[in-house]
Amino acid sequence: MRGSLHFNRREALLGVAGMAGAACLPAWARSAAPRTRDVTLVARPSRVPLAGSPHPDTDVWAYDGVLPGPEIRIRQGERLRVRVENRLAEETTVHWHGIRVPNAMDGVPHLTQRPIAPGETFVYEFDCPDAGTYWYHPHQRSFEQVGRGLAGALIVEETSPPAVDRDATWVLGDWRLTKDASISGDFGHMRDISHNGRIGNTVTVNGRVRDIFAVRAGERLRLRLINVANARIFGLEFSGLEPMVVAIDGQPVEPHAPEAGRVVLGPATRIDLILDIAGRPGDRYAVIDSFYSVQRYRLLDLAVSDDDPLPERADKAMARLPSNPLAEPDLRNAQRHEVTLSGGMMGHMSSAMMNGRKTDIRTLMHNGLIWAINGVAASGHVHDPLLTFERGKSYVLRLVNDTAWHHPMHLHGHFFRVLSVNGQPSARREWLDTVLLYPREEAEIALVADNPGDWMFHCHILEHQAGGMMGVVRVA
Repeated sequence: MRGSLHFNRREALLGVAGMAGAACLPAWARSAAPRTRDVTLVARPSRVPLAGSPHPDTDVWAYDGVLPGPEIRIRQGERLRVRVENRLAEETTVHWHGIRVPNAMDGVPHLTQRPIAPGETFVYEFDCPDAGTYWYHPHQRSFEQVGRGLAGALIVEETSPPAVDRDATWVLGDWRLTKDASISGDFGHMRDISHNGRIGNTVTVNGRVRDIFAVRAGERLRLRLINVANARIFGLEFSGLEPMVVAIDGQPVEPHAPEAGRVVLGPATRIDLILDIAGRPGDRYAVIDSFYSVQRYRLLDLAVSDDDPLPERADKAMARLPSNPLAEPDLRNAQRHEVTLSGGMMGHMSSAMMNGRKTDIRTLMHNGLIWAINGVAASGHVHDPLLTFERGKSYVLRLVNDTAWHHPMHLHGHFFRVLSVNGQPSARREWLDTVLLYPREEAEIALVADNPGDWMFHCHILEHQAGGMMGVVRVA
């Protein structure tokens, strides 16, 4: 474990446990000397033309002064070493969303590391065992730090990538801007915390409001979608095209058309699409976001350029991407737990445990809390574990959303299979790290607890997390 900060004994022990977890990985991912990629990220204030002309530039917080942060690309099995410099006026961390890192590299303040103070530097170093689409962002006051722009893509390429003409990434962002294109400063407002989070009024693709995305006739495009918004759920329709989903949260799935033709991404979700552009130069295909029926809008157009069309493919079939080395849960011998989400406006929660004491809803709200997991409203990242798992054992969790709102629930350090939704078996039993629960919905997920340490389990609507919907899962 590297870095310029001093660690206490507990943090050192977590680091040892994290390194021990590397033994669970396949041989190629724990070879003696994997190739190391060195990256430096500087978190600092910046100005960018977020809304575009004729609007003025917007003050943001960004990595290396660009929005989104620099896209990091690395090959599966390689090692990543990232030197993070904090030039903000407050503490920060970096969480590597979806990467199965050792616990000490997970970037959760006070739980896995001391936050990086203004002017300090910390070095994260870990192997990347799974190919796929991932991202990075702070876990320190994330409802504001992510909301001001601190996020970037992390792409782990397959050792044998699929045959496509182009591999492109769309980082989908959502912003609450004032008339002068400034970011509204009303972060952490109880109105957002208690409802559906901080929904903005401006949507960007790769840090800009865009009218078109240029494509070429005959092109086969791998499009990696990453939702880095605080709370907005996207439901994208690719008018006139037939997108095929090939991966969700970085993990391969059997290629299939999205349900009802709409690609749904909750906050923190990633979906990889294959798009075959069948038009002619000058054609346009509108991409429509229709998730919120009363706020339907055109995100952008895929505009076919005047370049000569690419030759028609002899083989149009799409092979399944190679699977990642994930341990399959033993459902027959799995231990089962129920996890109930409660609270929010139009909920039935009258009290919850806060700091070890049962507390009425009025006092909870006075402390900025209105959500709970299994009756506990978390007021920080460090608290008694919600669940304790034995390392190497299989577990099935029944997640019950007893609220009137959506909740994308994210588990750090692990992937899980979705077994069922509302009692109906999942068609594809997909591997996810973030499952979107609709209001009053329930889902069963299964995992092998094979990565030791204390791991966050929380709603990735970041205002819900701040309002109490998070817990710790301990693997020991």
